[in-house]
Amino acid sequence: MSIGENPRCEFHALYAAHHGWLHGWLRGKLGDSGDAADLAHDTFLRLLASRRSQLGDRPRALLTHIAKGLLADHWRRRRVERAYQQAIAHLPVPAVPPPEEQMLVIEALMRIDAVLARLPAFTREVFLLAQLDGLTLQQIAQRVQAPVITVRRHVRKALLACMEAA
Repeated sequence: MSIGENPRCEFHALYAAHHGWLHGWLRGKLGDSGDAADLAHDTFLRLLASRRSQLGDRPRALLTHIAKGLLADHWRRRRVERAYQQAIAHLPVPAVPPPEEQMLVIEALMRIDAVLARLPAFTREVFLLAQLDGLTLQQIAQRVQAPVITVRRHVRKALLACMEAA
């Protein structure tokens, strides 16, 4: 299928032919019709934004590919949201940030999560040992059997990447 001469009509036909199927497929993966509808919608938006002129003879394969990426993002966001909610659950009610601020924090955490996912495994490991486990550079160096200067360089690299994302 191609989107060529009349892209609006052809995209509408693609949407009409495959939206119901995609929504059902996503509902089976998510167990929630509302989330499935949102992701199905986002899948078609992503396809539209890509300005693909050729969809090939298997448009459902392309839709599935796009939807799988969105599913991964959805589950990653849910994981980050749960972790954040657990982190603030112990706060007294007056100290709990308002919902708008919580969403801003979650967005920043999502950007940092994406940055960490792109870092080399060693860099991510030493950074998390420093930030989450509170280990000193010397303790990390002993644990990973690397010179302190190497650990310092990797922690700095990860910290700079996170600061750029936030």
